[in-house]
Amino acid sequence: MNGRVVALSDYRGTPRLGTAIEAFFSDKQLSTNTRRAYSQALSAITDGLGRDLPVDQLDSRKLLDVFQQRWESAQPSTWNTRITAVKSFLSYCRRNRWLDHDPMALVDRRRQPRDQTKAIPYQDLEALWSRRKVNLRDKTLWKMLYETAARAGEILALNVEDLDLPRKRAVIIGKGGHREYVFWASGAARLLSRYLVGRRRGPVFLTHRRPNVIPARGDECPHTRRGRLSYERASTVFKQATGGWTLHQLRHSSLTHLGETGASTILLQAKSRHQDPRTLAIYTKPGSEAIAELTATFDT
Repeated sequence: MNGRVVALSDYRGTPRLGTAIEAFFSDKQLSTNTRRAYSQALSAITDGLGRDLPVDQLDSRKLLDVFQQRWESAQPSTWNTRITAVKSFLSYCRRNRWLDHDPMALVDRRRQPRDQTKAIPYQDLEALWSRRKVNLRDKTLWKMLYETAARAGEILALNVEDLDLPRKRAVIIGKGGHREYVFWASGAARLLSRYLVGRRRGPVFLTHRRPNVIPARGDECPHTRRGRLSYERASTVFKQATGGWTLHQLRHSSLTHLGETGASTILLQAKSRHQDPRTLAIYTKPGSEAIAELTATFDT
């Protein structure tokens, strides 16, 4: 953890839950999407237990009740993401010696079944790119996500100033706040040149209409006065257009297809920017279409 540790002497006794959460977000260096997800989880905790509850009085039974009330029917991935957020906060509290027990002792992670069909077949993606009814913004975003193999939040956070269009690359803020490069190919390059006509500054991907509420600083296009496209809206549009595919599947599909063409683990790690090469195992495993093609090749 890179942020400073807030000394217990900064507060009169153990801080209240709301105060501790504010200190956590102030000290912790989080990406925009991680901060949003952690905020959702910790806001639910304060709603259920109260902002004025002393941190050292967090109770495992009450925390379990909050989880069951808020996320009992949620997908295992959502349940586990909320656990990760709360545990990160509680670890911060223990480092500051506000807490000497584990309030999450009764909250267990849920098993997430593996989806062996997660990679989208390339011919299905080609059909998606060729749809005439898909508007330019969405097609540009989808193509960029696939060709960069970047996380959706990283690409949605891009500003025009971050793009190096001639060299087909951009600087993004990755996990941990690190500045990293992503690279795209000619398909996204052609779409970007059309989509960005007349714009030199501001968010790359914009809403279709001007917002009713003034966007946060940096999230408004100075040329059109439209706001930055949110992850939630981009995800909804993609699911509706594809019958349920997720934006993350574009990243997964890109890396899987690269692995099928023989890209080495080292290159896949560089492309995906995974810290641990072991996490690349799901991408180096050939997809169903590659296995089907292999089977057809030896069909006698």
